Amino acid sequence: MIDNQELQTAWDFVENTGTSIFLTGKAGTGKTTFLRRVVEKSKKRIVIVAPTGVAAMNAGGVTIHSFFQLPLSPFVPEAQMHNRYDFNKEKKKIIRTLDLLIIDEISMVRSDLLDAIDSVLRRFRDHSLPFGGVQLLLIGDLQQLTPVVTPEDERILRPYYDTPYFFSSHALRSISYVTIQLTKVFRQSDEGFIRILNNIRDGQLSPDDFRVLNGRVLHDFHPDAKEGYIRLTTHNRLADEYNEGELNRLKTELYSFHADIKDDFPEYNYPTDETLTLKVGAQVMFLKNDNSEEHQYFNGKIGHVIYLAKDRIEVQCPGDDFTIDVEPEIWENTKYKLNEESKEIESEVLGTFKQYPLRLAWAITIHKSQGLTFEHAIIDAAQSFASGQVYVALSRCKSLEGLVLTSPIQDNAIIRDGRVFNFISQQEVAAAESIRQLPTLREEYFRYQVMDLFDFRQIAQMQEHLQHVVNEFFFKFPKICTLHKIQLQNFDKLNTIAKKWLHVIWNMPVDKLHDDDFLERIKRSADYFSTELPKIFAVILAHTKGLTSTNKTAMKRLDNSYSDLQESYDSKLALLHEMSTKTFSIADYMHAKQHTLLDAIETQEPETKKKKRKTTESKPKIPKPDTKQETLKLFKQGLSPKEIANMRKLTSQTIIGHLAYFVSLGEISSEKLISPKHRQQVLLAIQNNPEGGNRDIKAACPEDITYGDIAIVRAELKSKDATT
Repeated sequence: MIDNQELQTAWDFVENTGTSIFLTGKAGTGKTTFLRRVVEKSKKRIVIVAPTGVAAMNAGGVTIHSFFQLPLSPFVPEAQMHNRYDFNKEKKKIIRTLDLLIIDEISMVRSDLLDAIDSVLRRFRDHSLPFGGVQLLLIGDLQQLTPVVTPEDERILRPYYDTPYFFSSHALRSISYVTIQLTKVFRQSDEGFIRILNNIRDGQLSPDDFRVLNGRVLHDFHPDAKEGYIRLTTHNRLADEYNEGELNRLKTELYSFHADIKDDFPEYNYPTDETLTLKVGAQVMFLKNDNSEEHQYFNGKIGHVIYLAKDRIEVQCPGDDFTIDVEPEIWENTKYKLNEESKEIESEVLGTFKQYPLRLAWAITIHKSQGLTFEHAIIDAAQSFASGQVYVALSRCKSLEGLVLTSPIQDNAIIRDGRVFNFISQQEVAAAESIRQLPTLREEYFRYQVMDLFDFRQIAQMQEHLQHVVNEFFFKFPKICTLHKIQLQNFDKLNTIAKKWLHVIWNMPVDKLHDDDFLERIKRSADYFSTELPKIFAVILAHTKGLTSTNKTAMKRLDNSYSDLQESYDSKLALLHEMSTKTFSIADYMHAKQHTLLDAIETQEPETKKKKRKTTESKPKIPKPDTKQETLKLFKQGLSPKEIANMRKLTSQTIIGHLAYFVSLGEISSEKLISPKHRQQVLLAIQNNPEGGNRDIKAACPEDITYGDIAIVRAELKSKDATT
């Protein structure tokens, strides 16, 4: 981000303002990488959602429908769908303390779905603000995949929306948001090919563009299997038929590998086949990045199966001078939960899918190729049916030379939606103005947070609700009714003082917001209001708590309005107390606001649930066994690394890593794990290339040397360094 001004600007908007962002850009400009950086670096409380299960899993989040508990039917703004709000307390806590909602693949999100999200967020947060006041980061490219709209959906939604695209959302149109377009392409380097792709995006291919592009048409093209060409098709049926036909042509033995599925993992989210059928010679694609030290493969890398056994798959990829001993990978079906101790939003694993990270890859649909990069591709886009399909297919390729077309691209295949083009044109002008205002927006965000500290509107609203319930159902207690009336008058006086202070903050010059005098006034004001609020609300709450009635409706409404006021009062009072002791900063304020709100919510939980939780928390925690020690114990019992891996259901690489750790500590001799000959060969390679990585060392060794051998020798050297 430091080297890319567009990404740095996007980061500044995300982290240092409350402004929502639409991050867009051509294929291969780093949108997904930026998402991961935000999740890794941001101090804000984040939830990631996406329109499909595959997109959600790739982004590290959950689907929109599952998180917001929305039906699959269209959302009509005028309709009431109360069942949508039947959330558990944990989900409510997450929503109420959320800072940033990231929606990936926003081009596929319909306008009504974004308004449904707005409806849920308003319900559990600030009713008066679009999306309940949550900042949005919308990531996607409108020139790629589009929303799915059936004829029936279109009939229902036509009276409410002028387009199905997310930018027609009523809620989104009511907020100011910035569009940041990434322009630096990382996937392709050929300027001529990039120009053609840009012209396809704009729907303005010149005759020369068509000539160059269709010069890649090769009828009856039969590539060498070793080149790793993948065919991109428009429909699942075409891809499946092609893969099945190519697999059947191989005369080698068929092997089947069954996924290990545990707990809750829906079939529609399976990342690959539950039963993966392969033959030696099959062309496959990796479905995950290799997170080991070797980094031998990445999501979308093409290779060929060169060896199969009951529990082993070995793959060779074009251009590599090494083979990959593929290990099963685990995908997780997650949901967001709140850590009761740290108060942080975390992912909870509901179920797992363990399978080799491969799929047959002679062919794949354009839809499933989204986000992938290919060295060689055969594109069959003759039946393209949606705006953006041809662009998505062509932009997967790194170069024009690696691209083959099965038939010419016709003008009618370049489907251009004028509504998208008009929106993008308008946003380019608005984006330039927003970026110029970034320094001011940073300071205004600081001002907004200060004003939020002294905003008592929510407490006032809760107090009015409670007073209304008391006057309606408990009028036989005139002293209580009178007390509420008097204290509400006292609160009006205090709120008048608060409004005058808010007016001062609002009119404070930007260059004075961080002056020591102003920051000190914030602390003194927080101390003042934290002293005055209890004089009003502690009395109201204490006298109202004892009210009783045989009217069940009255008691239910009293309990609800009482707990709402108590929660709002407790969180604001604790927040004022905390901010009266420290110099105001956005990071400190947001952290304090989230934690004080969560504490107040938990205080209002039913006593039975609190007791149950306390009982659970009081039980002594059983420490988890040290996984490395478990491996060491089995190794000392005489089991080999492979036997330990099978017994513990871990990969051989993991077990070797455990044992290498104990070699580095001097607890295991390397001689028990590597032959003298192999040890000497690795040592020699390291001595000749002391700065080389594992891959460099592997390349300098005989073929029978493994990465595990290298890890053991490096651990031994580390042990010797520690003792010298």
